[in-house]
Amino acid sequence: MNDASPIAPATGCRNTPILKERGQREVFCGLTGIIWLHRKMQDAFFLVVGSRTCAHLLQSAAGVMIFAEPRFGTAILEESDLAGLADAHEELDREVARLLSRRPDIRQLFLVGSCPSEVIKLDLERAAERLTTAYAPHVRVLNYSGSGIETTFTQGEDACLAAMVPVMPKTEARELLLVGALPDVVEDQALGLLEALGIGPVRCLPARRADDAPAIGPNTVFALTQPFLGDTHAALERRGARHIPAPFPFGEEGTTAWLRAVAAEFGVPDARFEEVTAAPRARARKAIAAQAAELGGKSVFFFPDSQLEVPLARFLTRECGMEAIEVGSPFIHKGLVGPDLDLMAEGPVISEGQDVDLQLDRARAARPDLTVCGLGLANPLEAEGFATKWAIELVFTPVHFYEQAGDLAGLFSRPLRRRAKLKLEAAE
Repeated sequence: MNDASPIAPATGCRNTPILKERGQREVFCGLTGIIWLHRKMQDAFFLVVGSRTCAHLLQSAAGVMIFAEPRFGTAILEESDLAGLADAHEELDREVARLLSRRPDIRQLFLVGSCPSEVIKLDLERAAERLTTAYAPHVRVLNYSGSGIETTFTQGEDACLAAMVPVMPKTEARELLLVGALPDVVEDQALGLLEALGIGPVRCLPARRADDAPAIGPNTVFALTQPFLGDTHAALERRGARHIPAPFPFGEEGTTAWLRAVAAEFGVPDARFEEVTAAPRARARKAIAAQAAELGGKSVFFFPDSQLEVPLARFLTRECGMEAIEVGSPFIHKGLVGPDLDLMAEGPVISEGQDVDLQLDRARAARPDLTVCGLGLANPLEAEGFATKWAIELVFTPVHFYEQAGDLAGLFSRPLRRRAKLKLEAAE
């Protein structure tokens, strides 16, 4: 049997009717994305134009100590700004001038909108254009919204990357663009696999440094590494680039399918594909198997939070033997997660959006073995006897590609082991 054979077909969930809910939601805001983006882009700075609440959120999420100088900060809107008694644009210009004079290493400056700045209609797009004129070519100033009014937290990255696409230089070269912020070690693994397959040149969005920013054109093809990049996907297509649809690279099966789609685009022979992927695939299968013993036959219920829910449900059901009861996601973009839906067996409820009270009722009725949800729901559900997994941990932890497959499965098996241990201790 050839280990590189195509994935066995499933009945598929692409055409499953989607339960669309609109009600009270439990999610973080898009400002949270700054925590991983500022680590990725080494000469960028993220200046949030917001309230003290925004500043406290970022400090708490990042765990920044008071003597650290990270690559993000908050220009705090005071009462006079909110009441229209001060010129917020003048104050913003002054704060940007102070920041850039103190931090000459900054090459990209992102003005990040928040709920307060959007409520008072502060035009950060115009501010970014004005500041770019003032500080070019050393500093490029862009803006995007991290507001949580109508979004979920991973859309912060999507908005950031989408804002970068219009200013990317033009190229006619045939290149592969990897899209999505990955930890450097994971990105290096992906680039190593692609290089071994003979695929190149390969560029990354976002790049680690401004000087390495990719170009784009009609011969650019791009592969997404994160399923929440709908606006970035649309922006790249408007620039003429072409998307390579594929399951997302979670687990052995998903990574192989993702690599196979890219390899097919670049005409990589099957023999070479097998030679390059055989060893890491075997390692990934072995690592997953070590965790799947805890997961096989267990049920899982996803509350909508990170937009990773569909490919993660595919991974857990296809590779770990779990049964999905409900797969809820804030948004379901079939152009992105359709290949993962194709691989999932029919059965689970597929829901988009959230009415948290109604979904809690369904979860309590189903009594799943594992519930994947946000921090605001995890502790109350734990108190009711549910085993939970924090959805946000799946974004902050390296989980993509072969070498992280076992770690990904372990994120789901540990809550079940913890719950079993607590029950044993209670019985004693």
